[in-house]
Amino acid sequence: MTGLGKVLIAFGGMIILIGLIITLAGRAHLPLGRLPGDIVYRGKNTTFYVPLTTGIILSIVFSLITWIVGRFSR
Repeated sequence: MTGLGKVLIAFGGMIILIGLIITLAGRAHLPLGRLPGDIVYRGKNTTFYVPLTTGIILSIVFSLITWIVGRFSR
């Protein structure tokens, strides 16, 4: 059971780290969610966001980070 506890602590730490990065990105006025290619539909009573470009960029950044960490952890 201690292995499961360590995994849960690691996931919690990653969630906190990602939250801090997103908060700091918002304060730095990075246009995440408002990039060209992000779809925004505004109706009368609804707003619908599809952040395609933002998702692709974040996926590339996180993939590079995990590749670098995996490369240096060997």
